[in-house]
Amino acid sequence: MSMAAETAPPFVEDVVHPTDLSPASERAFAHALAIALVRRARLVILHVTADDRPDWGEFPAVRRTLERWGLLEPGSSRGALFERLGVKITKRTISGHSPARAVVDYLDEAPADLLVVATEGRDGAARWLHGSTAEAMARRSKTMTLFVPADAERSFVSLKDGTLTLNNVLIPVDHAPDASAAAEFARRMADIGGDGQATISLLHVGRESDMPRVRAEDGARWTFVRIHREGEPVAEILAAAELVGADLIVMPTAGRAVFEVLRGSTTERVLRQARCPLLAVPASSGT
Repeated sequence: MSMAAETAPPFVEDVVHPTDLSPASERAFAHALAIALVRRARLVILHVTADDRPDWGEFPAVRRTLERWGLLEPGSSRGALFERLGVKITKRTISGHSPARAVVDYLDEAPADLLVVATEGRDGAARWLHGSTAEAMARRSKTMTLFVPADAERSFVSLKDGTLTLNNVLIPVDHAPDASAAAEFARRMADIGGDGQATISLLHVGRESDMPRVRAEDGARWTFVRIHREGEPVAEILAAAELVGADLIVMPTAGRAVFEVLRGSTTERVLRQARCPLLAVPASSGT
């Protein structure tokens, strides 16, 4: 993993990872931590509890993880995180009986560029996002979100050593919502995703002649390709993800409230069955 400072315009400077402290969150935590490291971003690991006496020992072990990844010497101090790696990591608990409401209220006070959450793959969202909790967050969230299935068959961060490897990215595109922001964020993810060459596939489900124009210029670390399929959109997106071996699906969403458009949408249906992380990017996100 390269710790070199990025020269590109701001992409991610603040990351929030809400966790229910369950094993299902481990892979999402690794993705949040790796992105924060390579971007030298601020990372807040957030847990909502109705108990005023949190058990800090249950939180993800940041220093132990970094030691396993070979980025810190065993027994390193908390200060070494910033001194050596240039990243500030904070663990916080917030009180509340509704995790979604508490997280969204927190984001209202301290906006983040990226929210990283765990899902239980094809079985739906991790337990703290079930039912009314998910709906409450859906109505109010405004944050670009990376969903990481706990049982992902492919992902772009290694749990073992923290290596970022982003070889294949899939972006479903249509005339609406606008996919320009999604393509830009895919390019930037490819730029931080290791030293190899990433292939970013722009997928249109429908007639080839109807494929929208999306600004997509090749770069030193990425190449854009265009593919089309005909059929039911969710099934074809999932089939294309398998075909290209996607490490990440980037979904453009309508409007800034990411979760607001998820319920019953193509994005939600893809999310529930995807075998790799999914990044939901609001169409109006700045670049």
